[in-house]
Amino acid sequence: MKHLLEKIPFVRPEILGNAESREIDNTAYSPAERQPWITGDNTNATITDRVCGILEEKPTFGWVMFFLLSLSVLGLLGVFVPFLIFWGVGVWGVNNPVGWGYAIVNFVFWVGIGHAGTLISAILFLFRQKWRTSINRAAEAMTIFAVMCAGLFPGIHVGRAWFAYWMFPLPNQMELWPNFRSPLLWDVFAVGTYFTVSLLFWYMGMVPDLATVRDRAKNGIRKLAYGALSLGWTGSNRQWHVYERSYLLLASLATPLVLSVHSVVSFDFAVSQVAGWHTTIFPPYFVAGAIFSGFAMVVTLLVPARQLFGLKEIITLRHLENMNKIIMLTGMLVGYAYAQEFFIAWYGGVKVEKFAFMNRAFGQYAWAYWIMVSCNVISPQIFWFKKARTNLWIMFIVSIFVNIGMWFERFVITVTSLANDYTPAAWDYYSPKLADVGIMIGAFGLFFTLFALFCRFLPFIAMSEVKGVMADQAHAVAEPKPAEDEGADPAPSPAAGS
Repeated sequence: MKHLLEKIPFVRPEILGNAESREIDNTAYSPAERQPWITGDNTNATITDRVCGILEEKPTFGWVMFFLLSLSVLGLLGVFVPFLIFWGVGVWGVNNPVGWGYAIVNFVFWVGIGHAGTLISAILFLFRQKWRTSINRAAEAMTIFAVMCAGLFPGIHVGRAWFAYWMFPLPNQMELWPNFRSPLLWDVFAVGTYFTVSLLFWYMGMVPDLATVRDRAKNGIRKLAYGALSLGWTGSNRQWHVYERSYLLLASLATPLVLSVHSVVSFDFAVSQVAGWHTTIFPPYFVAGAIFSGFAMVVTLLVPARQLFGLKEIITLRHLENMNKIIMLTGMLVGYAYAQEFFIAWYGGVKVEKFAFMNRAFGQYAWAYWIMVSCNVISPQIFWFKKARTNLWIMFIVSIFVNIGMWFERFVITVTSLANDYTPAAWDYYSPKLADVGIMIGAFGLFFTLFALFCRFLPFIAMSEVKGVMADQAHAVAEPKPAEDEGADPAPSPAAGS
């Protein structure tokens, strides 16, 4: 079977996992494909010094300013969440019939942001894609922090947050058990499982690098802390064997979660009878949108980080260009889903469905709909041009547009269908209040604060995996030279004159 696969031109030798076939087939690739993933005159020692230097040296002025700004924004969360718990959800802009507002919009948004980390870490790892190694650690951390932000909103959305534990299958003083037929309870299990597996996957991948930081630590407290986190790692052959098997197993477990988690979140909408929600396209539509927004957030974080920490030779433009290609692809999938929704509404012949989608595009929330379309469908099309895919300013701006557009997508889905339901006499316009906006912005403060602390105290780059890619580059077969003319003197060797 393997020999048959080797004869297929579009099957990459990396998928076959054979070092010999990699070396042979490498000469068949174009020069652009043979460009190294790690540039510059880097060695294992320089990679270690660069990554560990972020943790060991004094924080830069840019990091301090970013951390203080994020911490100040996080303060909004500390103000408005207690305010909400004390006064109740009446401080929000929700009304009848719009019972779901910014809380559910933000919940779906943050769950989607966390998808790119698992995709980069698990799926690309199973397909042996080397370009993931420089960006997977930051993407995994982003997943953890995004799911933490997402988990905040269902707890405060229930109104009486002190009874949020009723959502878990635990006996309580009221002798009530959760309703397992409720999609809101499915969220608890789906997001909880996703967070647990992602956290284990992220932490296990860091163990060898934490041991490196431990061995370099000069401060007793740092040595003790990193020593505890590294779990006694010594780098023996047996440990590496067990580590690689365990890492592969966790990657296999995490891969189905990419599809399952946001599919379950989409069931919050799809299993209802609300016009604009009751559709079978939601699970794949939500998954594509989640990968789209997740990769955009990775680009938003990595473009400033590689400049701030001097990691241009490790996180190269080639890494960023690959992510921009995925953003462009998933953006087109999302645009197709938008068009398909209108087609289904027209082809189905249900008047209320037709009205729901026409109202989205031309009704009272048309401004939100066209912001969504402009940011999600139109702006990524600039990545058809290589100069745009490799321009830091363009990719950074487009990634921000995509994040804005995906937030508005969740707003359009949630609010427009509820505001104009089956009873026109009950229609109402949803306007967010100060508490809505404050909690939303505060969640971004929480996310960026956690990411800033991660960059400062944990290895930002997966050093062990990057060194593996460098080793493959060092052993790659050079491009064959053209044959010399018969009868000509052979070219002198460099040592001929010595």
